[in-house]
Amino acid sequence: MGSLLFLLLVIFPLCNDAAADCSKGDCMLLHNCSSNDDCGAGLYCFSCTLGFSGSKCVRSSTTDQFKLINNSLPFNKYAYLTTHNAFAIDGEPSQTGVPRVTITNQEDSITHQLSNGVRGLMLDMYAFDGDVWLCHSSQGQCHDYTAFEPAIGTLKEIEAFLSANPSEIVTLILEDYVHTQNGLKKVFSDAGLMKFWFPVTNMPRNGGDWPLVSDMVAENQRLIVFTSVKSKEQSEGIAYQWNYMFGDLDLLSSADGDGGRKTDNSASLIDMLQTCHGAAGNRWANFVAVDYYKKSEGGGAFQAVDMLNGKLLCGCDNVDSCVAGTSSQACSPH
Repeated sequence: MGSLLFLLLVIFPLCNDAAADCSKGDCMLLHNCSSNDDCGAGLYCFSCTLGFSGSKCVRSSTTDQFKLINNSLPFNKYAYLTTHNAFAIDGEPSQTGVPRVTITNQEDSITHQLSNGVRGLMLDMYAFDGDVWLCHSSQGQCHDYTAFEPAIGTLKEIEAFLSANPSEIVTLILEDYVHTQNGLKKVFSDAGLMKFWFPVTNMPRNGGDWPLVSDMVAENQRLIVFTSVKSKEQSEGIAYQWNYMFGDLDLLSSADGDGGRKTDNSASLIDMLQTCHGAAGNRWANFVAVDYYKKSEGGGAFQAVDMLNGKLLCGCDNVDSCVAGTSSQACSPH
């Protein structure tokens, strides 16, 4: 099966950032800490009053499955951490001059999300104020109190990341309310992203595999964009989401096996992924989309994606258990 399965897991911020058992970068996962500097690589200091007392080091970045195993398999044979409403960031100042009255879903900038291993971004794009804006609104209408920023700013962050990281691939899943003809293509062009565009003509139909990740990198086709507007695939060459994904609001999926549900960033996330695996005909998710992607009681969404890559790449319970450089069913004793 070549289709991608997209899993939307909406979580709610029940925990807060915040003495230490260790210090100066020596603290490991779930060790007590007093600041981010106490925690080792890939961890940060976090307090979760509903999960544990005090502050502990929890994960803040993904495992790079391509470096750990290889990038020689089709794109749909890997799993990717995705942020729901990636643009709706806590503390973002209003750019309309009107106080914002809407929900936020993330705490990091797009640049930080990408640096921490997020490879899928869900963005809501609207025609607003004569331009294309990112807006968290309803009924297809952006207002000055629900608008975040012109989309070109976020798209330029993505362009900078792709330019600085020539082996990385980013997927954008757009909730699209831009009605101006070629309005989306223009803002992507203005942001300098067309040089990375993965053409819709190269996307598989009828369940076939996607191109190899290594080939996508070699050809510099490293930006995959899906729109929610069906007609734009024909009129603007932007892939219609549901030609390559399947499911509904609670169970979404894309061209080879991604699915979606609503839960939290904790051990229950892995339980939900396993439930969705069965519900999706024994297909593991390719994209796991969450709110507040770093909030967890330990491994969180990062651990869940490691589990998915383990299952997809070698049949193991964790990608770290896969034998490096292979895609065999052999699991090392981690």
